[in-house]
Amino acid sequence: MDLIKMLDQQNLKAEAPEIRVGDTVRVHIKIKEGAKERIQTFEGTVIAKKHGGVNETFTVRRISYGVGVEKVFPVHSPLVEKVELVRKGKVRRAKLYYLRDRVGKAAKVKEKL
Repeated sequence: MDLIKMLDQQNLKAEAPEIRVGDTVRVHIKIKEGAKERIQTFEGTVIAKKHGGVNETFTVRRISYGVGVEKVFPVHSPLVEKVELVRKGKVRRAKLYYLRDRVGKAAKVKEKL
């Protein structure tokens, strides 16, 4: 078990992003296209956080051209360049899956001041 814990510690990022459910974030991801490498951003609302340690993930949702798009990002992945906090959200749930059924202004999250 010590070997597993040691491997987990090596793969953890030194500074994990401080994000919470309800926050609006901008995730910068490394994309490889052939020999080239570029950074693509994905901005949306964090609707869920799962697991812990090395396996920790967070789900980001946004509406793109009228269609809901969700992406799951591992927190400690080397492909996730950085996570910017755009605004803090005020929510009372751990998972915001109810936003999937809402459209327009009803899908908004209040801002925490």
